[in-house]
Amino acid sequence: MHERSIFKQVLGWKDVTVKAVSFDKEGAILDVRPRHPRALCSGCQRGVSRVYDTMSARTWRHLDACGMELRLRYGLRRVCCPRCGVVVETVPWADKSAWHTRDFEDATAHLAQRCDKTMVTELMRIAWRTVGSIIKRVMARRQDADLLTGLTHIGVDELSYRRHHEYVTVVFDHVHGRVVWAAPGKSADTLKKFFNELGPERSAAIKLVTADMSAAYTKAIKEAVPQATLAYDRFHVQRLAHDALDAVRRAEVREAGGASAAPELKRLRWVLHKNPWNLTLAQDEKLADLPRINARIYRAYLLKESLAAALDGRQHNVARQRLLEWVAWATRSRLSPFKKLAATIMDHLEGILAYVRTGMTNAAVEGMNGKIRTITRRSYGFHNVNNLIAMVFLCCSGLILLPVFKYPDPAMNPRRASHI
Repeated sequence: MHERSIFKQVLGWKDVTVKAVSFDKEGAILDVRPRHPRALCSGCQRGVSRVYDTMSARTWRHLDACGMELRLRYGLRRVCCPRCGVVVETVPWADKSAWHTRDFEDATAHLAQRCDKTMVTELMRIAWRTVGSIIKRVMARRQDADLLTGLTHIGVDELSYRRHHEYVTVVFDHVHGRVVWAAPGKSADTLKKFFNELGPERSAAIKLVTADMSAAYTKAIKEAVPQATLAYDRFHVQRLAHDALDAVRRAEVREAGGASAAPELKRLRWVLHKNPWNLTLAQDEKLADLPRINARIYRAYLLKESLAAALDGRQHNVARQRLLEWVAWATRSRLSPFKKLAATIMDHLEGILAYVRTGMTNAAVEGMNGKIRTITRRSYGFHNVNNLIAMVFLCCSGLILLPVFKYPDPAMNPRRASHI
């Protein structure tokens, strides 16, 4: 079999002709050309007969073959398209302005979904910045489905990166369990961009939004989707209670002259924050002695536990009554952190009760953010927010990329990107 026929079988592209094969110290170079009789406009993909000129030959990196680096070489033509003007033709093996073939980019994106930065760069022998550019092109090519279609239940949260100096707003689809939108920033204007992109018709279909008690997000949600139920995440409410309890404990330790002057208050923090059923015997005994040791800390502990009990209910009216009773107790508790928390709960009472009524939380969003943080850690951080967002969509939007294989019959090839 002729070497050109061998490499044509290696490529597996029916619309590409291999004209010649040469070798250098880096590997094999295939001189190729599109089989289509007329050049295709890169703008409208229509066949164009009139060629403006031919550019100097350029090369595209392809997947390695037999341990050799494989490159494709072709002199691109510029065509006079009646609709788009003078533009570069499109080629069947690569995207416009790309220096790698689509198969190479798909393989790189597949590795980036599952491997760390060093592994991808060493296996594919490319720079990490190049990986980011490849991911953006793969997402633009593979993400053919509109992720914003059919949204009814969404979650909103912010994600910090670059040592918590920068933020990205992430919108999560509760129904399909995937990220559908992300943009830099965490302000009301940032979230308004999402609703503007969603449009009035699709925004009217939103039934429920889960979020933390961010004033910026609350403002944007109420203005853009007033018909939707806004449910505040119960775990953010409980975290505020834990923070208030910790503030009371630290204030009491300082007033007692420090932990060395009050040894009975040492090693108390985790006893107060753990669930009662998770306490060890020694911790249970320490908690039982707390009313005698420090009544104010014990009162703060009871406030924290009673708030959690009020949020555990599933009857809306009962939960409202319990929360109002809790607010009254916290207001007269003479504990400043809990007085502040009581005012916060009253300001967000309806959103907290919406959680009780619907049972929807931001837990899935927080879990997805944890996955995204793992991605940033294994990539050793991102300096370009666009590359971070592209990686978020690559790994968290439900896109499935299978390894690149060549099949004699294209119908047998399962390498089709899809969304779960």
